[in-house]
Amino acid sequence: MTDRLTFGRGLMLCAAWTIIAFLILPLLVVVPVSFTDTYYLGMPQESLSLQHYRNFFENPRWLSSIGQSMLIAAGATFGAVVLGTLCAIGCWRISSGMSDFVRLIMLAPIIVPQIVQALAFYRVWIDLGLLDTYLGVIIAHTMIGIPYVVITVSAALANFDLRLEQAARNLGATMVQTIWLVILPRIMAGIASGAIFVFILSFDEIVTVLFITSRRIYTLPKMIWDGIQEHLDPTIAVVAVLFTLVVALIVLADQLLKSRTGRVGRR
Repeated sequence: MTDRLTFGRGLMLCAAWTIIAFLILPLLVVVPVSFTDTYYLGMPQESLSLQHYRNFFENPRWLSSIGQSMLIAAGATFGAVVLGTLCAIGCWRISSGMSDFVRLIMLAPIIVPQIVQALAFYRVWIDLGLLDTYLGVIIAHTMIGIPYVVITVSAALANFDLRLEQAARNLGATMVQTIWLVILPRIMAGIASGAIFVFILSFDEIVTVLFITSRRIYTLPKMIWDGIQEHLDPTIAVVAVLFTLVVALIVLADQLLKSRTGRVGRR
């Protein structure tokens, strides 16, 4: 029995490390490629070079694409966090069969294939005149990101002490005051996690953007896509390295926030 448990544990550890290696090892290739001294994607031939980093920070098209992606991601994050948090709190507060149905509908964007969503957005956005507009992309990314906020906030609400809400109501607080002063501070870690998920998802989303944008909007993923289609520009490797660093810092900040919130909650 002991040998069987040891074998199963070793197998699980092997699978876990294999998955970690699958995710991390590509960075060992991307990082040196970003310092290549050639004008195509490849390893450095004679020496390390910063020319492609210089090209990235001096090229107005790349900088403009970053600005557009940041603007769209910020707008989508704000909309998804507000709507997703209210939906999660409402479903948690009602706690009935209807709330489960609403929560299932909110999770639909995760279930439906992204290409199907993109086609649906394209068809509807034609009638609404939202093609190739910032508002159209922000609304689309907001709808795609709501499920992630609902999931993280619902998980945070599962650990919420109902006695705190009851105490607030007994002391004369209105429902709005109870949500704002009692519930939201206690689930802030879940809200922050959902916001991070939505921001990264919107910043990195490409399928929907290709369908509902044309010449006016060029997000960073769209620039990368065009770079791959035209020629294999090593600047793409630079973008990959910088984006990985930014995501790592954001995830680290999220973990620190969760740890701090957990300590405050235990107090």
